[in-house]
Amino acid sequence: MGESSGAGRRSRQRADVLLAEAGLAESRERAKRLIMAGLVFWNDKGLDRPVTKPGQPMAQGTVFTVQEPERFVGRGGHKLLTALNHFNLAMKGLSALDVGASTGGFTDCLLQHGAAKVYALDVGHGQLHWRLRSDPRVVCLEGINIRHASPDLIPEPVDLIVADCSFISLRLVLPPSLVFLKPGGRILALVKPQFEVGPGQTDKGVVRDEALRLMAVEDIMTFARDELGLTPQGFVASGIKGPKGNQEYIVQLQRTTNRDTLNLDAKDTLP
Repeated sequence: MGESSGAGRRSRQRADVLLAEAGLAESRERAKRLIMAGLVFWNDKGLDRPVTKPGQPMAQGTVFTVQEPERFVGRGGHKLLTALNHFNLAMKGLSALDVGASTGGFTDCLLQHGAAKVYALDVGHGQLHWRLRSDPRVVCLEGINIRHASPDLIPEPVDLIVADCSFISLRLVLPPSLVFLKPGGRILALVKPQFEVGPGQTDKGVVRDEALRLMAVEDIMTFARDELGLTPQGFVASGIKGPKGNQEYIVQLQRTTNRDTLNLDAKDTLP
């Protein structure tokens, strides 16, 4: 966070002007955007209060703090980023389907890495972040359950499918998704062990046994290979955990004709 201080309150000025003059924003326009995003606060007798609008009159010498904005619109973006870095995958120019898009963390991550088009699908309504809704590269597909999606939902197969779904096993998500994937295309799916293991194997919704978690990952990769004809390309532990502290994993699967040997040696992919 950055700070500025002054030597008194001699006059009043617009908040965006003061913020830019203090060097906490490279321009007045940038200062406006920071204020409108709710990231700027001013010190009022020891209390940090939000600056509510760019034109808010503020005293000269007001001490401002600026919070760093989140990199992605949702925590999922950081999870997907772990996989893109681990597998060294380039997204530039690719088309993708985001299954279980929610607020759009995965979608945002793909766009920031150069994806040309993302179809953001979710069974819910009104969840996708407004910034993504207004992005011409994003097609918002709301109120659609992937299990019942029409094959002509999108105009052409995509290069990549990403999936982050809750309260459902990937065994039910992956099969209906395949109709939208190009030959040679890839899938990056978030395995949430708490939705893959059997009854009684969680502690208040958390899978605490690492062996059980890895078994859940292995089961999904084996299912994808044996039942769907996909080639497992490895997995990596998510860099951040789920809401209750569940360790999650992203598996990479590819639609190929050659069946590679399933490799579950995870010694370098665990936290």
